[in-house]
Amino acid sequence: MTKAEIVAIIAGKTGIEKVAVQSVVESFMEEVKTSMTKGENVYLRGFGSFTIKKRAKKLGRDISKNVAIPIPAHNVPAFKPAKTFVSQVKTNVK
Repeated sequence: MTKAEIVAIIAGKTGIEKVAVQSVVESFMEEVKTSMTKGENVYLRGFGSFTIKKRAKKLGRDISKNVAIPIPAHNVPAFKPAKTFVSQVKTNVK
């Protein structure tokens, strides 16, 4: 499912114009990114959590040159679905 499909579905269910729905969806995504860039996690009860995972520094390897490459410590975004979300997906397997 794409962002355009989500916007169309929400607009159809609510009767709100697609332009307004698209603005809200994009604003939501921008706020999630902004919060996580500041180091804050985002919790949506019943849906899930957008969290920041810290990766430690480590040594990687360039296999074409057979050289060790240091990979610095960094943060990556992650999503952990809520238990109710997981159970709904498990029961609706097609």
